[in-house]
Amino acid sequence: MKLLVIGAGGREHALAWRLLQSSRATRPIKVFVAPGNAGTLLEEDFENLSITGIPELVEFARKESIAFTVIGPEAPLAAGIVDAFRAAGQKIFGPTRQAAQLETSKGFAKAFMQRHGIPTAAYASFSSAAEAHHYLDQTGAPIVIKADGLAAGKGVVVATTLAEAHAAVDAMLVENRVGDAGARIVIEEFLEGEEASFIVMADGRHVLPLATSQDHKRLKEGDQGPNTGGMGAYSPAPVITPKLHAKIMREVIQATMNGLEQDGETYTGFLYAGLMIAPDGSVKVLEFNCRMGDPEAEVILLRLKSDLVTLMEHAMNGTLDKIEAEWDRRTALGVIMAAQGYPDTPRKGDVIHGLPQLLAMASSEKDFHVFHAGTALGGEDGKETVTAGGRVLCVTALGDSVKIAQRRAYDIAEQIHFDGCQMRHDIGYRAINHRK
Repeated sequence: MKLLVIGAGGREHALAWRLLQSSRATRPIKVFVAPGNAGTLLEEDFENLSITGIPELVEFARKESIAFTVIGPEAPLAAGIVDAFRAAGQKIFGPTRQAAQLETSKGFAKAFMQRHGIPTAAYASFSSAAEAHHYLDQTGAPIVIKADGLAAGKGVVVATTLAEAHAAVDAMLVENRVGDAGARIVIEEFLEGEEASFIVMADGRHVLPLATSQDHKRLKEGDQGPNTGGMGAYSPAPVITPKLHAKIMREVIQATMNGLEQDGETYTGFLYAGLMIAPDGSVKVLEFNCRMGDPEAEVILLRLKSDLVTLMEHAMNGTLDKIEAEWDRRTALGVIMAAQGYPDTPRKGDVIHGLPQLLAMASSEKDFHVFHAGTALGGEDGKETVTAGGRVLCVTALGDSVKIAQRRAYDIAEQIHFDGCQMRHDIGYRAINHRK
């Protein structure tokens, strides 16, 4: 059985790794990753592909008789890869370009939520800097400024002062710092509470909720410093109680699926709702992603005991209501090791030490895995693993409690070294506080 995963990050490494664990599929399984990273290059039964163009990927899937393709990141969805694969009669797991606007356009998502009564923060959209500045002067701070389009995790500014808010508007609308993604912006009210990630698989009519998770967006301990794509995560998220889980499924997930159906969209793929849970238990949607989160994918997939190949086939066949997902009862916690200069100007080319022995350990001990994100082969002989992006590795471990998983993950991370490494040392603190 041949499978194809599109992407190059930690999420894609985790997806490929879990697909390879399938016990249902006829052996041998081979997973192609396009373009992949050093982690998918070095592990057995993976093969990296140098092709990234959509027509070439469609042709590869046809010629190699790929059973199905899984999309990891947002950019291919925005480019219409699902539409192209389906037009060629190739099976693929992900939403169409039109449906993916829930992620690719903040303005589209906000209007969708407003139209279908899905709880979210009050907002206004602007393409004029002068109008945006006038709006800010009327509303005050704290406030949130978002680029309307995809900005690789750099398009959100949580401004605590008006000066920061005005600077963010100028950076996006005047100085063009996030490119076309910031040609239009969304300004929305600042919400108090605790963030959590709620991810489901959708087959067009039915949804299958995955394990809950929570990530840490800020670069530094105590949730300080600039926003990033995520510096670590854990699953499950204690903040999402069974009662709250039912509320989210009813008021957010099912309402979204109903809204998509009313708008004439058949949504297949992962649907990720980034939520703000207020102290009074009310829930509002901060954003939608049309894919698994990263680093949430690494911790969720480490806990998944069900066969991911089987789950995805049910999703593509419209039969998710016939199956349930089984989870490891233990907590999974993942720690991001980031490059020097991340998130603004990550340095590339630093040699990463300590990985070969950990790969051997992971195959025997099975309570942790080091997922690669921004890595490549380089160094003097071209055979060393080097940094090649902002978030370099996600060291993910299982434990009978959050504290045990945390200790295990950091014990493993301390065995890895590269110059300029940035790593938070408090991942999981919110869950530990909940336990207290």
